[in-house]
Amino acid sequence: MFKEVSLGAPENAVGFVLWRIGARYQREVDRGLTLINLTNLQFITLALVAWFGREDQPVTQVELARSAGIHPMQVSQTLKALEAKKMVFRKTSKSDTRAKRVEVTSSGLQALQEAFPKVIEVQNRLFGKAGLPGGILLRELLRIDESLDKTVCEEESRH
Repeated sequence: MFKEVSLGAPENAVGFVLWRIGARYQREVDRGLTLINLTNLQFITLALVAWFGREDQPVTQVELARSAGIHPMQVSQTLKALEAKKMVFRKTSKSDTRAKRVEVTSSGLQALQEAFPKVIEVQNRLFGKAGLPGGILLRELLRIDESLDKTVCEEESRH
C-alpha cells in the first residue's frame, strides 16, 4: 500500500512534519506558560483580544475565530476559561445582540506581560533566526498562509 498511495516515509509528507512541529511548539509553550496558568490556545486568544482592543475597540468572538482560524465553539470555550480566570470579560454587543464583545482585563494584560517573553523564548529556541520577523521560515509560512486564504476566498465565491 505505501508504495502506491503514499509519499513514502512520514517525513516526506509536509502535513506530517508540520503536525509534529506544531505539536512540539504547543507542548513547549504550554510548559512555559504553566506558572502563568495559561495554555498556548488561551495565550493566543488573550493576545488577539488585546491586539484588537489596543485602540479601545473590543472584538467579537466571531472576529477572533475568523482571525485565528479557530472554530467559533473552541473560541467560546477558551474565552469562558479566560473569563473564569478574570483575564477577559464578555458582554453583549449594543449593535448586534447576537454578538459578544470581548475585552481584556488588567489581570489579562499582566498575564500577557509575563507570557510574551516565555513564548518568544520558545519560538527563538525552536526556530532561531528563521522564525524572527523577516526570517525565511516566517516569510515562507506567511506566503503559504496568504495563498491558502486566497484559495478559500475563491472557493467561497464560487458557491
